Amino acid sequence: MTTPYYSNCADVSGKSILVTGGTGSFGKRFIKTVLERYSPKRVVIYSRDELKQYEMAQELDPKQHRALRYFIGDVRDRARLEMAMRGIDIVIHAAALKHVPVAEYNPTECIHTNVNGAENVVMAAMRAGVKQVVALSTDKAVNPINLYGASKLASDKIFVAANNLSAGETHFSVVRYGNVVGSRGSVVPLFRRLVAEGAPSLPITDPRMTRFWITIQQGVDFVLSCLTTMRGGEVFVPKIPSMRMPDLARAMAPHLPQHTIGIRPGEKLHEVMITEDHARDTVELPDRYVIVPSPFFYTQGVLTDGALPVEDGFRYASDNNTEWLDTDGLMAMLAQP
Repeated sequence: MTTPYYSNCADVSGKSILVTGGTGSFGKRFIKTVLERYSPKRVVIYSRDELKQYEMAQELDPKQHRALRYFIGDVRDRARLEMAMRGIDIVIHAAALKHVPVAEYNPTECIHTNVNGAENVVMAAMRAGVKQVVALSTDKAVNPINLYGASKLASDKIFVAANNLSAGETHFSVVRYGNVVGSRGSVVPLFRRLVAEGAPSLPITDPRMTRFWITIQQGVDFVLSCLTTMRGGEVFVPKIPSMRMPDLARAMAPHLPQHTIGIRPGEKLHEVMITEDHARDTVELPDRYVIVPSPFFYTQGVLTDGALPVEDGFRYASDNNTEWLDTDGLMAMLAQP
């Protein structure tokens, strides 16, 4: 296991952890990381796909990793969630319908999973006495123009507001970051496939487009670090680099020309993780921003841990970022396991 990207990752040894969407790209890496670094009491993989659970069990043999539990279930099923969360200390909520065009075509399914599912996770966690819940969000939840982003914004609001209901017994926080390099649905696997198939050129939606980028391992370590500092109600945003889409295509296939295909329905030119309206509630640390829960109890906590308020009118977007990926930086990210 490589050195963690964040020095303050929580030691979850002796803890019981449940990961919704545990067979997804993030869930698999999170669980492997926890098993390699720590000695958890129990790790529950909660997902609805039996084939993916079977395949994961071939990689992580339950006989070798005795803490593992494979739990078939859907976040739409609150009773099943409550059963799965019995005796659980930490919940990582990674389950979601994430594909933008699929959500546009199947809006009610997106709402059932991303919004109703979020409410079910909250209620089940409180009933089961879970101590910490971290929900994964996305830059698309900020000023959303597609249903996926809108559903994740609603999910974020549900998790932040849940701290009003839990009376401090269960702490809920949100982690928000950008595109994950190499994950399912990312443009990187698409470009790789086209290059391998001998495509004459690579498709670019718009040459002006920019995106935030993070690796799966960076995302996992960021979540683990947030478990250390969360007090409930925060939205944690890592400082990560941006890249222009033509530069990404050129880095992956410098020998191929590019052709513009136009922005798909529900896409933005640039993604935003913190808007000007949230600046008044945002503080900055060396490696992250934190949108603090206003008007919640926040006279102490992260504000006394060296964080400073951002300037009025601050906006954290993929086009005004101060950190940019070049070809070497992208190749280094792609080379990471």
